[in-house]
Amino acid sequence: MNWLRYLLELPAAAAAYTAGKFKAFQYSRELLQHAAPPVLSVGAGYRLLEGLKQAERKNRIGTPRDWQPEERELLNHIIGETRRHNRNNVTRTEAYRTVYFHSPELHWSLLAHLVSRNGGWNMTDLKGEWLPRLLKEPQRKELFHFLERCNALIFGDAYPQLLLYQWSRREGRSLFHLLPGLGVSSFMGPVWSQFLREGDSALLSVALIINEQHFIEGRVVQNPAYKPAVHSLITELQSILQLNGVVFPYGVGTSDGKSGSGLQLAGLIIEKFRDISERIEFGKRLYAMLFGIPAVLHGARCFAAAVRHTGSRADYAPSLFQKNMPPRIPPVEKLAGGKLKKDAPLLYSPELRDAWDDVELKPPEPGDWFHSGETLAAYFDSLPMPSHFEMSNEYGMILDKLELAALTKGSV
Repeated sequence: MNWLRYLLELPAAAAAYTAGKFKAFQYSRELLQHAAPPVLSVGAGYRLLEGLKQAERKNRIGTPRDWQPEERELLNHIIGETRRHNRNNVTRTEAYRTVYFHSPELHWSLLAHLVSRNGGWNMTDLKGEWLPRLLKEPQRKELFHFLERCNALIFGDAYPQLLLYQWSRREGRSLFHLLPGLGVSSFMGPVWSQFLREGDSALLSVALIINEQHFIEGRVVQNPAYKPAVHSLITELQSILQLNGVVFPYGVGTSDGKSGSGLQLAGLIIEKFRDISERIEFGKRLYAMLFGIPAVLHGARCFAAAVRHTGSRADYAPSLFQKNMPPRIPPVEKLAGGKLKKDAPLLYSPELRDAWDDVELKPPEPGDWFHSGETLAAYFDSLPMPSHFEMSNEYGMILDKLELAALTKGSV
């Protein structure tokens, strides 16, 4: 019956979707007219590549220099702070936010904060309105542990670097000779040293995107412990959930309390998650969109400053989602055109603390991914601005498809 009703409604839904997509394209073009895309300086990129060549000739992560006692104490402090904030997705996301609003020149911290919010939403979706009906519990646990491991590894590598930068500014001298004591790739030493001298936020952001994607490549994405089952799940869900998508709430407008009509989302979809080059270019496009579109940056900053991350999608769409009441069994149809029907209950999206227990953090596998700067040169050529990024209409269609799939499957 659900499929029959869906087929009968298909022409009207298709027309509405097409009209909405056209409006989204038009609005993206309007916003692009006011864009001020971040620029990668050719000269800065050349100087960085020269610095990386020197790093290639030095030992990788190895024996520390003759550090002073106070430097060893600082390292222990940073490692302790990282461990304290690396408990779960919520604590990591908040730590990124704190860094950014203290040091706004660290653009990557805001990008990481918003992407980490998406990671939390994907985690709680696994216990939310629909996915418990579409995936068996072992599958959902496996996918959660994959997302958690990526989230934790990136934070454990990047957050100490951000803190070390803040300490360098505080003391008025470079402390980046301490990076080996934090297990950071030799790739990042020249990057941070140059940033401290020149303050090129775009170059630093691209370098951090490159570093973190390489950091998880062998440890998680290509790790046999995760690879077969998780990749098949991501492929299976991509057409329904767009799990490979990242959205930034940048406006709520005025809401009628039910329709969610004021919600504005900017975002992108990555098609080939397993391809490291695709992930890096995806990160660059997200960064260009966030810091190149004034309306997106202003809205996303305001959202990040005002709304505490809980992992629930109610954080950004309280007129669509609620945190406390699990869905009815059997399920009922609640959506029409990506909006709640009249008198329909809100969709269930729990907070992270109610969905998953904290996971014991295992240390990352040792090793330095960096071997040659020449293989990375192309990533510093440009920052492409996406031509279409307004996702509000697309997001409603994703919700419609997900609900239809869950209703069609029936009770579990």
